[in-house]
Amino acid sequence: MVFGDPVAVALGNASLLGVGYCMLRRWTLAVLTDLVSVVLLVLLATAWRAVWFEVLVALWWVALVAHGWHLARRRAVPVAARRQRLVAAYLAVPVLLAVTALRVDGYLIDSALADAKRAGDCGQAGQAVDRVWFGLRFADAPLTVRTETTHRVCARLHTAAGQLGTSLATGDTRQLAAGFAGLQAVLAGYPGHEPMVRAVLTEFLGVLPKADACPAAAVTDWLRARHPDHTVLDTAAAAATRHAPPALLGCGDALVDQKSWPKALARYHQLLDQFPDSELVTKARKGIRTATLGQQLSTVRSRLSVDTGELPKYCSNPAKYEAATPYRKSHNRSLLYGNSEYVNKLPDSWSVSDAADAALVVCVGDTKLGSRVQTCPYTRLDGSGSPVWVTFYKVAIPIRAYELRTGKLVVHRTIQIGGSSCPQILSYTTYGGYDTGPDTAQYVTPSRSGVRAAFRSALHP
Repeated sequence: MVFGDPVAVALGNASLLGVGYCMLRRWTLAVLTDLVSVVLLVLLATAWRAVWFEVLVALWWVALVAHGWHLARRRAVPVAARRQRLVAAYLAVPVLLAVTALRVDGYLIDSALADAKRAGDCGQAGQAVDRVWFGLRFADAPLTVRTETTHRVCARLHTAAGQLGTSLATGDTRQLAAGFAGLQAVLAGYPGHEPMVRAVLTEFLGVLPKADACPAAAVTDWLRARHPDHTVLDTAAAAATRHAPPALLGCGDALVDQKSWPKALARYHQLLDQFPDSELVTKARKGIRTATLGQQLSTVRSRLSVDTGELPKYCSNPAKYEAATPYRKSHNRSLLYGNSEYVNKLPDSWSVSDAADAALVVCVGDTKLGSRVQTCPYTRLDGSGSPVWVTFYKVAIPIRAYELRTGKLVVHRTIQIGGSSCPQILSYTTYGGYDTGPDTAQYVTPSRSGVRAAFRSALHP
């Protein structure tokens, strides 16, 4: 019986295929060896891709080689050693070369991955990950774990970057919080990937000053209020403090353009309160003035909104518009409301259509009986009965005028308008054929000039 050469047997077992045991005719041992090797390699490629298990597989390989050498030397018998060694080498060398080549490739991939992590470049890391294939699961299982870890990290960072970008575009601080939570999770759960987190954060902060002002202001508010966690993320607070003043000013200006006066004032005041030493304070104060006047004018207009002929809410609840023309003891352009019968007889040059152009808001009350002018007798239409004595009175109209600039009442009087009285014929209405005669109290008939003169005495003294 011929047995194997020790060198050939050891070399055959180095293939992990139990070739050496086959040379020794140890068939059962060869089959068991193959089963164990397969199980170890499957576990290495799937469940236990760790360095310690890789060392265990290496020890198994060394044990097979040493055991094959030991068995062959115990039963050494002259054999054709050269031929056996060639056969063993034919089977083992390709396996060893393949493992070596894969290990070298794994080393190069690992180096590229490490460079990408140091540079914080997920694109470069992705190229390294794409070079990993199934064979490396057997030849360098820990490497596949590292590449998969970095792949997951980059996926999370991509999601976080998208959330941060959305927050800059919309001012949605919920997206901002979610993005920072993603970055924090990477820092806490994936050591060695801080440069990648820093790269995402740096890109986000670089876009911050270029974003629309109001979303940027919301973002800087959140960043400045964020609780420090002693990580690279804390640098965002300092950047937010630098960029907050222009964001607040720009947001206030944008809200002024949208006529959102209260929100604009809030942003301007925030700039003054939180950054009193900023060079933008002067512009913020100008913005406050503009927004204040805008809000005042908006309030005035809303209180003046009314149907024709009626008195607006302004007449009972006046408001000021500080940019209005001051009230003068001369001609004042006015907004006229109420008693359209007489207001419509006033010159067009006296009134304006918008509060922005007015000096006065004039509230004209209902007509009342004024001073007694003359009493005259009139005969009923049917000629029956004694004469009806009719007294004619001046037209009395109460007027209140508010200076729009201050909202203060500057005119509060009742004007009286004279006119013709005791006409030859006095028209009146009978009811059901029963003649009651005319009303005994009648207004004089004022002329247009008389109406204007009376109103002028009150509004343009």
